[in-house]
Amino acid sequence: MSENIVERRMVLQARGLVKRYGSVTAINGADFDLHDGEVLAVIGDNGAGKSSLIRALTGALVPDQGTIALDGKEIHFKNTLDARAHGIETVYQDLAVIPALDIATNVFLGRELRKPGILGSVFRQLDMKRMREESAMHLADLKIGIKSVRQPVEKLSGGQRQGVAVVRTAAFGKQVIVMDEPTAALGVRETGMVIELIRKIRDRGIPVVLISHDMPNVFEVADRIHVHRLGKRAAVVDPKKRNMAEVVAMMTGALEPTDREISGTA
Repeated sequence: MSENIVERRMVLQARGLVKRYGSVTAINGADFDLHDGEVLAVIGDNGAGKSSLIRALTGALVPDQGTIALDGKEIHFKNTLDARAHGIETVYQDLAVIPALDIATNVFLGRELRKPGILGSVFRQLDMKRMREESAMHLADLKIGIKSVRQPVEKLSGGQRQGVAVVRTAAFGKQVIVMDEPTAALGVRETGMVIELIRKIRDRGIPVVLISHDMPNVFEVADRIHVHRLGKRAAVVDPKKRNMAEVVAMMTGALEPTDREISGTA
């Protein structure tokens, strides 16, 4: 796990986020801190508001109050495309891949490369050769064992499909990569593949936000753990200093975190 997190650059930060839907408060004054080169796990019970928090940080919803800063500069995301333009990419639980299309086409989905000159600008022809070459390069970079980027995604295993979704985010996510329950539907071997992918992305200096209910995976890969409860951050925990039972107790309110954990400086 990464060391000296305190000394690292703050990449993404939020203060006092609030989001209400009528009488329901989904985000209740939530804070958030993400440093470069770390895996930050976000955990919380169902209904704790962690999904709403992540949606606010990735442009999927606009908070009613509070501030979000990227690299120290306050920013206002209008939608997910806005967040993506600033280098924040998300791997959703349903992967958002098209099974019938090949790997290269899925990697560049929504960002297709056109051929140079009149073929691309006028006739809108795709530059499949370049897309395949760059897809293969990204797969090799993350050491994902897929023989050909010409394969349709529907012929891949669950872990390999997750790998394609991760490659797509890693190719374009220059600031932050968010992974929503990436191992939820995977077996033991494929889960190990995804955990290793997360480490590789982290080791390239790109911070990863991991939303997960799988506590063994969280403790295996996370550098810090953001505990979300009742619509806001309840604590930030160092997994080297707290055990799994203690973190679950904080998540349910059965255990009070220390002052440093509450402030996020533990």
